[in-house]
Amino acid sequence: MERLLPWFRLKSVPGVGNHLYKRLIDHFQSPDAVFHAPADELGHIDGMSQRVMNAIRRHTPTDNDKRELDSAQEKGFEIVTLHDDTYPPLLREIPDPPPFLYVNGQLDSSTSNLSIVGSRNATTYGLSTTRQLGVTLAALDITIVSGMALGIDTAAHEGALQGKGKTIAVLGSGLERIYPPENRNLFHRIAENGAVISEFPLKMEPEGYNFPIRNRIISGCSMGTVVVEATQKSGSLITARLAAEQNREVFAVPGSIRSFKSMGTHTLIKEGAKLVENAQDILDELGPAIGPWVPGKDSRNADTGRTAVNVAMPPLSADEKTVFDTLGPYPLHVDEIVRKVSMAPGKVLSILLQLELSQHVQQSPGKLFSVSDTLFS
Repeated sequence: MERLLPWFRLKSVPGVGNHLYKRLIDHFQSPDAVFHAPADELGHIDGMSQRVMNAIRRHTPTDNDKRELDSAQEKGFEIVTLHDDTYPPLLREIPDPPPFLYVNGQLDSSTSNLSIVGSRNATTYGLSTTRQLGVTLAALDITIVSGMALGIDTAAHEGALQGKGKTIAVLGSGLERIYPPENRNLFHRIAENGAVISEFPLKMEPEGYNFPIRNRIISGCSMGTVVVEATQKSGSLITARLAAEQNREVFAVPGSIRSFKSMGTHTLIKEGAKLVENAQDILDELGPAIGPWVPGKDSRNADTGRTAVNVAMPPLSADEKTVFDTLGPYPLHVDEIVRKVSMAPGKVLSILLQLELSQHVQQSPGKLFSVSDTLFS
């Protein structure tokens, strides 16, 4: 841990933000070299003021830095710096990368990462679409990056885990402040199949201003960002904007024109984001970045031996098919289903129960029914 103390020491210098930290490391190669640099050489660094230069030359390690390092070690967390091989290589390329990351789990040097973000209060359609994308992409050895928030983020991580792949969660709090608390179990599952990372101190609370800051890491780790369901003022649009500024691809999943939850994604599409109907749309765009192969919808990746997910539907009776065919990804109230199929309400409810038991259909609160997200086309 002694080798990490200079990294913490430089981070705690007043006035040294992520942009300046990156310039200092690029020029001097190490924090130790920064502290031993002549004043005239420090003064040539872009953004360096006399006040910050004086602060660097006077600054000494604090007890807080040492306690933080000891605590991370005791908890079994790793700290990965810009110089470490496992630091996300794409993140290293942005103008203001975190000098170091707290890691629960294991990072690798892969650049085949894709971020998926969206609404915390997502629809059944948004959640099922996200899980489908996560499963299919993870099965093709693409690491799914998201923010472990409720809604779309959670569905993205769960899809990746279901696809037996890797996933990275970027927190807006410290690793000892799991947020949201409902995702405590997911936190540990992700750490076992990828990594949970944060640039914030271990005990940092999930303050609101942390989340826009962490969004640059989500996009910065990734070749591209997929937005699923976002309002016009969604934080996911911040991530999409950051991705574009970082010269990464931006994708958007369209939704209903009547849903305000998709207004933000539709705006992205109007502004040039790639419209995504399935994983193939993403693979078509990123093919050159992820390898020489670009699989078809049902093709096998020769490198991994894995196949994109397709779940076959058991045969349905005539009445079951009539009811099933009225449903789509957006939930429909049972009264509307009854009206459409012209069957007795009791019979429709009985059929819906059978379809739910066979995992063709899923029910949402309020007697709302939609096609199950376990069925992938």
